[in-house]
Amino acid sequence: MKDAKGKNTAQPGLWVLLKENRLAIAGLIVLVLFFLIAIGGAILTTGSRPVFDPSLVRLSEKLRPPLAAPNLDLLTSQQLPRLGIYILGTDDLGRDVFARMLQGAWVSLTVGFVAVGISVLVGVVVGAIAGYFGFRYFMAGHVLTFLLIMGGAFLAGAGLPGWGGTLVAAGLSLFLCPLLKRALGPTRSGLFSWWSWEILSLDAVIMRTVDIMLCFPSFFLILTVVAVLPASIYNIMIVIGLTSWMGTALFVRAEFLSLREQDFVTAARALGVRDLRIIFRHMIPNAMAPVLISATIGIAGAILTEAGLSFLGFGVPPPHATWGNILADGKRFIFDAPWLTFSPGLAILVVVLAFNLLGEGLRDALNPRLARRN
Repeated sequence: MKDAKGKNTAQPGLWVLLKENRLAIAGLIVLVLFFLIAIGGAILTTGSRPVFDPSLVRLSEKLRPPLAAPNLDLLTSQQLPRLGIYILGTDDLGRDVFARMLQGAWVSLTVGFVAVGISVLVGVVVGAIAGYFGFRYFMAGHVLTFLLIMGGAFLAGAGLPGWGGTLVAAGLSLFLCPLLKRALGPTRSGLFSWWSWEILSLDAVIMRTVDIMLCFPSFFLILTVVAVLPASIYNIMIVIGLTSWMGTALFVRAEFLSLREQDFVTAARALGVRDLRIIFRHMIPNAMAPVLISATIGIAGAILTEAGLSFLGFGVPPPHATWGNILADGKRFIFDAPWLTFSPGLAILVVVLAFNLLGEGLRDALNPRLARRN
């Protein structure tokens, strides 16, 4: 578009603005390389006869330094490293650190993206409900019904089935109050007027739940849950995702509160468009910019969390190699074999920094005021 003077007034695109940020482009290049290495690692380190076997033990070759040549007299042909040297050395069991780092890259990539995917999905749903339907209220009958049913379930679980069943039955019977109120008519329904008292808004309930979740230290909450659940890569991803959705929910709620009053939403309501179509077709696409930034930085946080859990022994269990447990194995030989610590530590540093730089670049590129200024 051009104005009356012939000047171009169209806002530059996302890629144009992102290219001007050299640090963001550097982070993007690093992440592209990380993706290629992780995908290649998944292909080369899996199967019955992997190209790089991260679990192959060579006790005669333990704690060999990087770029060291193998001892041909002590190894069979199947035990020789594929590239003829130990690129990143070996650990205390003679396992090739390069092969274990390749496998760890795929584990970190998987945990980061799946965990953030879960957190974004939960956060978008919760934030959309709070932002669009938050003005709706829970009635006194709803709250009392919920309390009776939950109290009955608790008493039944505590060994008091009689009292528990009584409370559950009382709670379920409250559902009949609106029907009874309609049957009696307006003249005799005053006894049930308390049912319609407005007690709590949906937005207040959701936001107080978010506040409670934010009060807990996330890492220690994840550590507690992981210590109780069986060790599994799937449990790690689910737990990290279900304990990190609060920020996304706050972003989406704030965007929805703003978009709910926009003219295009009002016009859609006037045309009789259903609420779900308004949410998914019109509002969520316009609210995804801060979510994209949060998700990019959240992947870095998920990778750090998984590495921390693996370092403490609560992460992805063997035989999977992760950067965290490679780092944990190397802490005992930090002076004798420092490469066991430097290799995973430097990889975690570079990848997390790259995600953060890209997230900062996306934040600047998606800022409307910055786009107008440029």
